[in-house]
Amino acid sequence: MAESLVTLPSGDGALLRLDDLDAERVRARVTWYYYVGGLTQQEIADRLGLTRLKVNRIVGQARADGSVRIEVRMPLADCVALEEALKARYGLTEAVVVPAVGEDDQQRVIGEAAAALLDRLIVGKQSIGVGWGRTLSATVRRLPPRKASGLWVVALMGGLTRGSGTNTFEVSTELTRMLEAECHYMAAPVYCPSVESRATLLTHYGLADVMRRAREVDIALVSCGDLSTRSNLAATQIVAENAEGLKKAGAVGDMLATYFDADGNPVDHPLNQRVMALPLADLRSIPTTILASGGVHKVAVIRGALAARYVNHLVTDEAVARALL
Repeated sequence: MAESLVTLPSGDGALLRLDDLDAERVRARVTWYYYVGGLTQQEIADRLGLTRLKVNRIVGQARADGSVRIEVRMPLADCVALEEALKARYGLTEAVVVPAVGEDDQQRVIGEAAAALLDRLIVGKQSIGVGWGRTLSATVRRLPPRKASGLWVVALMGGLTRGSGTNTFEVSTELTRMLEAECHYMAAPVYCPSVESRATLLTHYGLADVMRRAREVDIALVSCGDLSTRSNLAATQIVAENAEGLKKAGAVGDMLATYFDADGNPVDHPLNQRVMALPLADLRSIPTTILASGGVHKVAVIRGALAARYVNHLVTDEAVARALL
């Protein structure tokens, strides 16, 4: 017997089979009861004949995949005070501080706040440069879709040869999709084999044009990473093999794959000479620069980026904000 299909789309636009439709109905009902109806997870489980574990899983997934968006209109006084102090200490145009949560959720929460900030800053025909990482991936996924005629996106750095959902190409592609914009990729490895090969690649008219566009963007959205294996970049083979040398050179972490010291100065290391990315010094001439990053393990690298005045907007968590102050 042929399997029936219905035309109701799932969350990603695919067609649902009848049994999948039943699952979607249950998922939608659980989500509505919890976030709108105000029922407890046990009450929902009893009402729908599910286990509490199943309800808990559905509720968590709906929050994580963006099916549910929650907006809190009441400012948190403690966070507002930290925002003002950060602006005064580091000469920032704007700071956004979110409450500290568990490490697994912190990047998502910062990403949501960064998405709200970016959405507010996009006005008219603009250009946006974007880096990579889990926080930026969370940011672009939670950016409200819009039709932005004349807007274009450019990747500010090269990428990896394997996909992870947080790679440069994937983050810039998703941002382009959300904005219905035009995208320009820095189609090269994040680290070239040699200084000479980097110079040769930049003679290619396509890459030269992307680098020019990267310098001319109206808004740059970046993140940063430390030298621990919690960083996507530090976990790659090429950086892992150079980790000790980077630490000896004084590196505390990276932004746009360029490693710098506690004062934000790029360290003298071969990786920095081979990086395919917008130079950090060029960020200072971009009108709006947003650093979205958090986690107390990144305090040193975030402080370095702020000390060097690479960015003028910061989105971070409460624990990092207190440490920075």
